[in-house]
Amino acid sequence: MASPKKKLQGLVAATITPMTENGEINLSVIGQYVDYLVKEQGVKNIFVNGTTGEGLSLSISERRRVAEEWVTKGRNKLDQVVIHVGALSLKESQELAQHAAEIGADGIAVIAPFFLKPWNKDVLINFLKEVAAAAPALPFYYYHIPALTGVKIRAEELLDGIQEKIPTFQGLKFSDTDLLDFGQCVDQNRQQQFAFLFGVDEQLLSALVMGATGAVGSTYNYLGKKTNQMLEAFERKDFSLALNYQFCIQRFINFVVKLGFGVSQTKAIMSLVSGIPMGPPRLPLQKASREFTDHAEAKLKSLDFLSFTGLKDRNLETCS
Repeated sequence: MASPKKKLQGLVAATITPMTENGEINLSVIGQYVDYLVKEQGVKNIFVNGTTGEGLSLSISERRRVAEEWVTKGRNKLDQVVIHVGALSLKESQELAQHAAEIGADGIAVIAPFFLKPWNKDVLINFLKEVAAAAPALPFYYYHIPALTGVKIRAEELLDGIQEKIPTFQGLKFSDTDLLDFGQCVDQNRQQQFAFLFGVDEQLLSALVMGATGAVGSTYNYLGKKTNQMLEAFERKDFSLALNYQFCIQRFINFVVKLGFGVSQTKAIMSLVSGIPMGPPRLPLQKASREFTDHAEAKLKSLDFLSFTGLKDRNLETCS
């Protein structure tokens, strides 16, 4: 793995946890998954056991095994493996953090506890501080996802003076559409060199303009190549082309959102695009319907997101 002091930047795939048809974790395809991300999508950073990975639907033992497999199979292939270790139990979160350090992960991330919730910034920081202390050599990231946790503490407020309390704090995974909050995180912490990782894939270009240093998302599993093209256009200051790519990605996301888009559907799309069986999600999530997969496949083809032999079904929607 890369030096833990290296800043996490660029695209980070929020990894899916492959499962068998009877709902057990399927570690046997993770090596193939690593190679697919690197070779086909140009993505060399991963975020394991987060929302997309159904981390909070897995047992602690399963989370440890999944983390170990990604670190092992990613060695000398991936740049950074960040493990999400958030849990409702402080003790479990600390155990997972310590384990991530022991297996050679490059960083850890934590969401706010979401059943018995922290009611203000200080309480939340106290929780995060205790988890970070269990892995004192690892960069620590806060995973801000208020729509799922119900914890509405603004990220801007949380970041104010956070490094004094958590010396290993290195950045933020910001999965919210509040670009005012995100922009103020960047604006008020310019001296700190934090990683500002945006987590709403369909709004990434807006976040780049506001100073995002990278992105963590589920669509980078199968749209990583296209998103990397957008990042390259943005770096070249070809904003018209970058916008073209963002609109193109939005066309697909907008289409699947209307059909009902979540972790289950992400698993189905990834199985389709990569050819690697991701399996069904774990209850209470339901497997994506065949109808969804057929519609998603047709849309991916029309946007030229899938490579097929022979003639492609090109139309006016095709993105280049």
